[in-house]
Amino acid sequence: MGAFVIQGFRRESDWASIHATVAGIGIAGFAAADALAQLGAKVTVVDAQDGEKQREKAEILDVIGVEVLLGHDGKLPITDLLVVSPGLRPSDPLILQAQELHIPVWGELELAWRLRPAEGAAPWLVVTGTNGKTTTTLMLESMLKAAGLRTVAAGNIGHSLISVVMHDDLDVIAVEVGAPQLPFVESMSPLASVCLNIADDHLDHFGTFQDYVSAKAKIYERTQIAAVFNADDPATIRMVENADVIEGCRAVGFTLSIPDISMLGVVEEFLVDRAFLDDRQRSAQELATTDDVQPNAPHNIANALAAAALARAFGVSAGAIKLGLEQFEPAGHRIEHVATIDGVTYIDDSKATNTHAALTSIRAFQSVVWIAGGMAKGQDFDELVSEAGGKLRGVVLLGVDREVIAQGLARHAPQVPVKVIERSDTEAMVEVVAAAQAFAQPGDTVLLAPGCASWDMFRDYSQRGELFAQAVRNLNQGQL
Repeated sequence: MGAFVIQGFRRESDWASIHATVAGIGIAGFAAADALAQLGAKVTVVDAQDGEKQREKAEILDVIGVEVLLGHDGKLPITDLLVVSPGLRPSDPLILQAQELHIPVWGELELAWRLRPAEGAAPWLVVTGTNGKTTTTLMLESMLKAAGLRTVAAGNIGHSLISVVMHDDLDVIAVEVGAPQLPFVESMSPLASVCLNIADDHLDHFGTFQDYVSAKAKIYERTQIAAVFNADDPATIRMVENADVIEGCRAVGFTLSIPDISMLGVVEEFLVDRAFLDDRQRSAQELATTDDVQPNAPHNIANALAAAALARAFGVSAGAIKLGLEQFEPAGHRIEHVATIDGVTYIDDSKATNTHAALTSIRAFQSVVWIAGGMAKGQDFDELVSEAGGKLRGVVLLGVDREVIAQGLARHAPQVPVKVIERSDTEAMVEVVAAAQAFAQPGDTVLLAPGCASWDMFRDYSQRGELFAQAVRNLNQGQL
């Protein structure tokens, strides 16, 4: 099968003529293999791992005729198509082999877009950005549901996008997209899209910051109705300016300031729309109040504005925007209040896994005892410490790259006391909370905003946040 022919494949194409290789047997890879097998393709799944979870999924796929090669050596099987999971770097040998042989390489998004029903497929409203993706996507889902629409949040958020489109009986889909999903997108054409912000992240995956930005910029390609951008972030403005959108697509900004025409923004305590109304030259549509956004830290208000812009692009009323925000339940470990003890507030923002997210979190409070550390993913912390040093009462460091942060503190905030926790087991969080308590004074916030990934010590950021919260609760009960 020639590469040119398969490039035109859609759900209704003759998949029985295709041998597809799926790289990775995680959530995305499993869903891709299952869908392609349902369509009649010959499917081989390869995965370098050979653990219990991989074997369980392999047994299921074997039942439907999918060949699974666990503990794979990295040699590309004979194939017509390579479908890659987000965990594979663009420089992975499998991908390089396919490219050298001119074999098409598709990511999860590309395959999902091609497998949409030929008639009546639900439009996509797509969200990406360095930080705030999940919160914004879930806010968007809540707004769409408040409008009475059949919808679901899918993609980089738990629900496999491929599985969703294979059983598409929805009006619209809220799609969260992480940067690793974007390098191999060719034909996706969302109704509306947004990049919330850009900062250093995934440098270990992409190699350079520019490659990371270029991947994020793909979110706007072929957008149909509204390319939504952060008017307070020059990088997203440049993305929209350079994007090859569908003719007639509008650029719509959001800002924490008073909005200009074709923007959403904030006027006093109101979130307002000057983009999706007839008389936007002279008036603005009130959507909600800042108190409707919980928690109403500035960056979360920005998330709400971005979600509202996408919802409004789909025709959602102002009343449904407000109701959606009122009914929205934040995902865990995102500026989550744990307890207030002896005048000190303890906040779990374990999802702050990069420097931009950590700095944004610190800015939301006046005086902070900062808990940081983990896997730095190639980041440095100089800019964060330079900007946040004046807010720091003390810092507690843990994790494999704690020294990277310690060096930044020594260079740019030498006056801030630092406690380094050496132990690397999960019980270290008890020592972390005790050390933070020792630094804190009434009125301070003890803030878990690590700026790093969690995998060096914890199963994921959720476990890290849960152990922090448990240690705080034990502190509140006098058990530390």
